[in-house]
Amino acid sequence: MPCALILLAAGASTRMGRPKQLLHVHGKPLLRHVAESALAEPVSPIIVVLGANAMEIAPCLDGLPVQIVINDDWTEGMGSSLRRGMEELTRHTPPVDCVIIALADQPDILTGHFSKLIEAQRASGRAIVASEHQGVCGPPVLCTKKLFFALHALRGDAGARALLQTQPDEVATVPSPCARDLDTLADYTDYLGYQPSGPTD
Repeated sequence: MPCALILLAAGASTRMGRPKQLLHVHGKPLLRHVAESALAEPVSPIIVVLGANAMEIAPCLDGLPVQIVINDDWTEGMGSSLRRGMEELTRHTPPVDCVIIALADQPDILTGHFSKLIEAQRASGRAIVASEHQGVCGPPVLCTKKLFFALHALRGDAGARALLQTQPDEVATVPSPCARDLDTLADYTDYLGYQPSGPTD
């Protein structure tokens, strides 16, 4: 079952105070780390949606076989970035049967997790497979083509999480060992495991 990936990385990192996509994680920019992890998974194409600071961020993906698209309407929220990614996906040939929506600020998604989402969809037949951590469901989230129209229709800051609430009977889950998001400087320093005395990048 061909499965694509839309990696959302268009936000302005307001709470971080700097482009979090470029924070150093494992010796490389966060966005590149997440993209390289995705390239080890059975997903294609990989569409990376940039928005705020796009020209500054895009070079960190140089040399990677990913498709970069720019969401000029990123200020409208995550829904607009997801729509932009879906617009690009509909141009892909051959068509895919499902898409995984992932966030670029989750560095701990383990290699093999996307494969587990795909396997859970095959086993359950559900239209949505979400990652579950400590009883909370969220991204990465797999959606089958049954929901492609709904993904196109999302507005505001509603991402794929909105479909978990509106279509609970369609949801299967896969355990995720960690759901850490790097939203603030405190999140980042906690992730690094120490309190830096100087610049963190």
